Amino acid sequence: MAPSEIVIHARYEADGSVNEISELPEGVSGQKWFNLLCVKVPHAAQALAGGRMIFRINATELESLKAAAAA
Repeated sequence: MAPSEIVIHARYEADGSVNEISELPEGVSGQKWFNLLCVKVPHAAQALAGGRMIFRINATELESLKAAAAA
């Protein structure tokens, strides 16, 4: 993992709705944040077992995505 790389952890239900997600911008729902990440950085996603997923993105890109989510 690169020094400026951030790992966002998500857990979701069997129906695909988000249960928990890290790095959630203030005032944004977990589902909206997850959907934005899936659309904007699908290359950064890695599905895991047990209804989990991670996104590996750099810190600069994270700030940019948080600004887009809040807009």
